Amino acid sequence: MKKFSHLVIFIFAIVIVLLCVLDLIYTKVYLNSSTRGKIDYVFNSTKKDYDVIILGSSRANNHFVSKMFEDKGLKTFNYGMSGGHLFEADLLLQLMIERNYQIKNVILEADLNLSNDKRADGISSKFLPYLHDSESIKKHFSKEEDFNYLYYIPFYRYIQFDPEIGFREMFFQSIHKKTSHLQNLGYHALESGKKGNMKNNLTSLKPLINNKYYENIKQICKESKINVIAVSTPMCENTKGINYFEKVKKQYPEIHNYENVVIEDKYFSSCGHVNDSGARIFTARIIKDFF
Repeated sequence: MKKFSHLVIFIFAIVIVLLCVLDLIYTKVYLNSSTRGKIDYVFNSTKKDYDVIILGSSRANNHFVSKMFEDKGLKTFNYGMSGGHLFEADLLLQLMIERNYQIKNVILEADLNLSNDKRADGISSKFLPYLHDSESIKKHFSKEEDFNYLYYIPFYRYIQFDPEIGFREMFFQSIHKKTSHLQNLGYHALESGKKGNMKNNLTSLKPLINNKYYENIKQICKESKINVIAVSTPMCENTKGINYFEKVKKQYPEIHNYENVVIEDKYFSSCGHVNDSGARIFTARIIKDFF
């Protein structure tokens, strides 16, 4: 029995050592790559200067044409992340401040995601390789239910979120295989003529009172003397419950409502996402109104 106990302890120790070694290897790879996505691009960067950055979900990523701002002499990058929530937008801005970015204006897509204050695992997990190397990331995740597992158990985060940050992604990071996320100054154009679901129903959505991540973004901008421009972005004309945007305006009167600037189906790839033609109309309006 004593020998068996020693064997179990030995195997357990070997497993812990192996997990620690794997954790160190994976993390080192992520700490030396900045070509795959917007999160590693920011984390592994040094001070940058921007006239305009764009934050939000796919409704930011697909709706703001960065080059149109640049053509007006405004140094711009679209940091919108498809699938992301305000949890991730808030944290990405914190990382930029942590990296001493100088930012004059933040355009924040603040509409549908005001209805939740949850993280989007598919995007938030991409911050986790840097959990031990950024106070902002550590603090942001510290109130999550699984924080202790993610922070204290070696390699747990890489196993738990293997599709996002596991072996395949680590390997691509190690060979610096690029993606399209950083092309076109972060803007991702959707093709005209390709139609997804051209109906949407927002009747069940309700903006939260004092969404904590939205409020934190505003506070960061205030402290860093950044002008924040919060906007609602276009929806197609077949949207039910379109009065959701009236609820947003009532709850957050500082948010500029542009939900009906582009409505014709020909300008949409799906009900909640304009195509490139629609994005150019929308971006031109934003530039005209604010710059």
